[in-house]
Amino acid sequence: MKHKYLRNVATLVQNTDACKDCGICLNVCPHQVFGKSASAVRITNLNACIECGACVRNCTFQALNVEAGVGCAQAIINGLIYGTEPNCDCGGGTSDCC
Repeated sequence: MKHKYLRNVATLVQNTDACKDCGICLNVCPHQVFGKSASAVRITNLNACIECGACVRNCTFQALNVEAGVGCAQAIINGLIYGTEPNCDCGGGTSDCC
């Protein structure tokens, strides 16, 4: 996908020692944040991460961590769910911060 989240703010981290390269994160990530080389699955597009937590919830090896539901990604999701303007409280309560 060509969508980008805010650069250098995603909280997603991978413990490469715990990762068994099963690839489940490749299948569940809606924004292709992960990539697989010949021998390893790694975060290859961190700025595309929307911090939804799908990868963390599906990783049986606990190799991933993210503060799901933080920042503007959560504000946008809530806006879509509730039919309101996004408000992540980073702009003094204005909706234009996202």
